[in-house]
Amino acid sequence: MTTVHVTEATINQARELRDELQRFLREYEFGMREVETKISILRDEFTHDHAYNPIEHVKSRLKSPDSIVEKLARKGIDEPDFDRIRADITDIAGVRVTCSFVADVYRLFDLLTAQDDVTVRTVKDYIAQPKANGYKSLHAIIEVPVFLSTGALSVPVEVQFRTIAMDFWASLEHKIYYKFSNQVPAHLVDSLSDAADAAAELDSRMERLHREAHGVPQRQLAPPPPPAPPAPPVASPPRVVGV
Repeated sequence: MTTVHVTEATINQARELRDELQRFLREYEFGMREVETKISILRDEFTHDHAYNPIEHVKSRLKSPDSIVEKLARKGIDEPDFDRIRADITDIAGVRVTCSFVADVYRLFDLLTAQDDVTVRTVKDYIAQPKANGYKSLHAIIEVPVFLSTGALSVPVEVQFRTIAMDFWASLEHKIYYKFSNQVPAHLVDSLSDAADAAAELDSRMERLHREAHGVPQRQLAPPPPPAPPAPPVASPPRVVGV
């Protein structure tokens, strides 16, 4: 068994690198929490002040160091530093907002990006222009300010907006591709494409039903029963006059 001698300087250097990586990832965690807070406020406002809440659920994730390294390799970046990572990888922090309907997707996007401290960097509308495999979602890279003891910094966060049907389809597609290590049989690829079309049709039909239901006054949806006919007058008993 070979023993490798590790100097104290090497250990200290490794600790410094670890601490720097943790500080780097915390910036993105704080940015992600800022976006989560903004969406949570919108969700609570809709819940308490409006008759309808368009947000079904919200998920967030922070890329692991391994995922960051894999993405750097795919981009062909051999000797990255933290500044290079900041510039080239903008989805280290991610938030996914699942909405009820397509109209809600765009409404939430507008409400979030209209806020004064939110800067939109890029938008990819895969709802208007789906990917070849049928994937649909609205992706936006936004920047939000994070205020630390050392000052303020802008942190990029990827926000994805999609409907329940889109989210279900994307989850199934991911599981299938993972199961087959991205070598999915052709017949399953075709079935996924058909399922994407069916999901889009379901979105359209459910939104149409929603609009019809909410666009018709309640009295027309459930008309009150006709009034009962008036009861016939009760004849007064004859008066008896004494003699």
